Amino acid sequence: MTPPVIAVFAGGTSAEHEVSTASGAACALALARSFPTRLFSITANALPAGFEPARHVVFSTLHGTFGEDGGMQRLLDQAGAEYGGCDAASSALTIDKAATKRRVSAAGVPVVEDLVFAAAGRPVPADVVRRLGPRLVLKPNNEGSSVGLHMVDGEAGLAAALATVNSGQWIIERRVEGREVSVGVLRGKAMGIVEIRPKSGVYDYASKYTKGMTEYLAPAPLGDALTARLHAAAETAFAACGCRDYGRVDFMISSAGQPFLLEINPLPGMKETSLLPKSAHCAGLDFTALVREMILPAVERFRLGAATSHP
Repeated sequence: MTPPVIAVFAGGTSAEHEVSTASGAACALALARSFPTRLFSITANALPAGFEPARHVVFSTLHGTFGEDGGMQRLLDQAGAEYGGCDAASSALTIDKAATKRRVSAAGVPVVEDLVFAAAGRPVPADVVRRLGPRLVLKPNNEGSSVGLHMVDGEAGLAAALATVNSGQWIIERRVEGREVSVGVLRGKAMGIVEIRPKSGVYDYASKYTKGMTEYLAPAPLGDALTARLHAAAETAFAACGCRDYGRVDFMISSAGQPFLLEINPLPGMKETSLLPKSAHCAGLDFTALVREMILPAVERFRLGAATSHP
């Protein structure tokens, strides 16, 4: 049987186009060491010209809207194509922070209290502070890479942040003071835990993508008990949301040592210095080995489908 060509999808139409382009270039280079590989630049919410479901397996590095919200995954399903990562249903769930929190909370993973609202129905700051406290986080309910993140204090700070909200669904959370960590998951199993220490105190878009603005500790110095607890929570959250193949699960750990789920990222950033590769490195996987392991389940699904179609 002719081996499939790995089609790396990069770019896309979301606010994270630049991040996706960098991830795609890095992954295509690494995947080419193990498979025939072709890099596709995605410029519209459609399958690209030259893509062939009968010979391509997709490795997507698309982020944000349409990339990881189930949109591209639905198109691939309709075309009968195989692809790595979460399917359309779990992608649509995990891009929605509030829905994800409800699902993982029902599975026993702690989450932070929140308030979800549409831009047209912005809440009264005094009511929010009364309910959630004065130290808050405001962010879009369905964007990644900390796009639109606001750390606010008190009614006046919240009012100023809410004044910038003009469209979409948003979420306000009680701010957890403590340590932020990220856990990579590969085939349902948690890998190393990475602690994120932004020098500004806030892990926003600039801290993520500006060299030198954030310190990363991998593996995080957490102790055996807390490490095991976070591994279990990451695996539980991943399974509860119906995720497959790979992903990244992010937590805040309170000053009392209580982990709270922040979000599940089904298509995390994939430059060599990104969080998922850092997590995998703790588990003994270099970047080339990681991307190979990430796409192998989809390659196996492709081969199984081809064998079934042509016995």
